[in-house]
Amino acid sequence: MHGVETLLNVLGSVCLLLWGVRMVRTGLTRAFGATLRRAIAACSRNRFTAFAGGLAITGVLQSSTATALLLSSFAGRGLIPLSIALAVMLGADVGTTIAAQVLSFDLGWVSPFAIGAGVIAFLSSEQEKSRHLGRVAIGLGLMLLSLKLLAAATGPLREAPAFMAALGGLQDEYVIAVILATLLTWFVHSSLSVVLLIMSFAAGGLVEPKLALALVIGANIGGALAPYMAQASADVEARRVPLGNLITRGIVGIAMLPFLGPALEAMTWLEPSTTRLAVNFHTMFNIATAILFLPLIDIVAWLCRKLLPARPIADDPARPRHLDPNVLDSPAEALGCALRETLNLGDRVGNMLRQTMDVFERSDPKAVKAIEAADDAVDRLHEAIKLYLIQVSRNELGEEDGKRYVEILSFTMNLEHVGDIVDKNLMELAAKKIRNRYAFSPEGMAELRVFHARVLDNLGLALNVFTTRDIALARRLVAEKTAMREAEARAADSHFARLREGRPESIETSSIHMDVIRDLKRINGHLTTVAYPILEAAGELADTRLRATPAEPSGQPAPSV
Repeated sequence: MHGVETLLNVLGSVCLLLWGVRMVRTGLTRAFGATLRRAIAACSRNRFTAFAGGLAITGVLQSSTATALLLSSFAGRGLIPLSIALAVMLGADVGTTIAAQVLSFDLGWVSPFAIGAGVIAFLSSEQEKSRHLGRVAIGLGLMLLSLKLLAAATGPLREAPAFMAALGGLQDEYVIAVILATLLTWFVHSSLSVVLLIMSFAAGGLVEPKLALALVIGANIGGALAPYMAQASADVEARRVPLGNLITRGIVGIAMLPFLGPALEAMTWLEPSTTRLAVNFHTMFNIATAILFLPLIDIVAWLCRKLLPARPIADDPARPRHLDPNVLDSPAEALGCALRETLNLGDRVGNMLRQTMDVFERSDPKAVKAIEAADDAVDRLHEAIKLYLIQVSRNELGEEDGKRYVEILSFTMNLEHVGDIVDKNLMELAAKKIRNRYAFSPEGMAELRVFHARVLDNLGLALNVFTTRDIALARRLVAEKTAMREAEARAADSHFARLREGRPESIETSSIHMDVIRDLKRINGHLTTVAYPILEAAGELADTRLRATPAEPSGQPAPSV
């Protein structure tokens, strides 16, 4: 049981370290995510400014994996050239060693102050940025605390024969050590955590110095493997950035493996302390990679294009265009992505609605099938937006972000309902008209065109209300609901007048005519719902449409409505 307790203590300390790293990264991303992305874009003038920008940004963010995912997103959308993105990654690899250097010193006394300050800032402030910075302080304190706990937990392992025998089997198997460290780093997605773990093992005498260097090489290769595997399903352009990073780290790692002895002598000459041996080698490894490959960055970019050539991608109407998974840690930006995708969904629903009247006029069965296929794409796109929003909601949303989340989710659901009405109701009516070879009267067709055009205009108005949240536009959209109700009544009176005249076309298409108007009115109702939360928040909605009831016979006033 003593051995089990020791392993549990080590495992708990490592998990606490991973959690602290994650809290620092997510706190900084949520507080400064947009600023960091603008900084990456601003430093892309040439390879040297790109290198410096990557070093500075990742030195703050403490995660080259997060930087790699951001750059993959930029490269996938054509916002940054591949060679510049690879230069940023070389700087990011050096930048991520800054945190390891700082944490390699004995800063355990800082841990309680950081945790205390972070908890106070998180609980006492209502501002989102202050709360996120409090999260960063808590994460930093947990990292320092975990290193202290890890040092204490690994002490008994030196007296465990089985554990020492397992490590002894790796003493001369440096290739196996590199592979194991690579897999471990890929699994935990944090080269910083693995390097600090190796540092703790080396400081405690659990691994000999040359083995520590081999493990650090594996941690660096695994740190490049993690973002490449995370982008396995992304576009080719997005996968080239992590591939280039993996190539550069892999080449340097393989080249250094036969020279661990001279590398150890150089590290010992630089600083004799075994405590900081792994961290210093980690820094030197990435500096050497940058010196070697920064002049050759165009060649690496060319190699990435050869290994991952561009392939023609069929235009899938159901494929999301704007749902960037790399900004999920920043709810405000992720909601912006969901908003843009919802507008894309609205455009596709608008195309379906626009083609509806052509189907009724031309009686084209192929057009009916095309709209049915378009609705299938709308359903899949709606599902993608909904799942993306669910991922966003797993973060802590502020009050404003929470309201926007509900608005986006509600509007996407209403747009999907509109698509269903077009497909399941209006196209069924069109198929019935085509099957029975019915024809609307000229007056009836003109009424449907006017009614349909008004609904189509209201769809555009609803999209504008959704985007701008403008109160005047929201009032206008709600007023259109009353106008549509009156227009429906006028259309019904005109149709009934034609029925009294005995018009054959009107008699044959009576049920279809009225059902089309009813369904178009239902569509307009779904579109109008986007305005109600905006008007309610502004105090622009009445409680009821009912008139006040007359006074009771007893003389008591009627309750207010």
